Amino acid sequence: VLMSLHEMFPAVHAAEMAVQRNPRSWDAWQTLGRAQLGLGEIALAIRSFQVSLHIFPMNPEVWKEDLSWARKLHEQQKATKTKAVQALPNKEPGQEAIPDYDFESDEIVAVCAAIAEKEKALSAAKTVVIVSASGTVETVAEENCPTTPDETLFIRAR
Repeated sequence: VLMSLHEMFPAVHAAEMAVQRNPRSWDAWQTLGRAQLGLGEIALAIRSFQVSLHIFPMNPEVWKEDLSWARKLHEQQKATKTKAVQALPNKEPGQEAIPDYDFESDEIVAVCAAIAEKEKALSAAKTVVIVSASGTVETVAEENCPTTPDETLFIRAR
């Protein structure tokens, strides 16, 4: 039911619990393999189907549908990886590899740059925050700030 609702993580979890409850249940192993295929875990699914066949070797559904499909997917996955490796340009001797940058780090750099720009604008305003002993908070321009604190001045900060 969870697989038909495309809830693959809960489906795998439920199938794993079924296998733990009864490790000799061929249909629990078959269901686990199907859920693992739904997550794209082809190698794990093949292993689960093999366990199911080990328990009930005369099950034509696992032989003909599940295991053959998983093996076909596994071969396609291998072929795709091989093509991807062959498509990479060969590195000439003496030429350094270009580092692989993380997209998230570029976003972080952009955020840091935006924060730095905002702080630059705030420092250009040269404001001072004064907290008096009575607890009142006052923000004034630095030019208007008294140079010598009196006894009522508690905290002065930029």
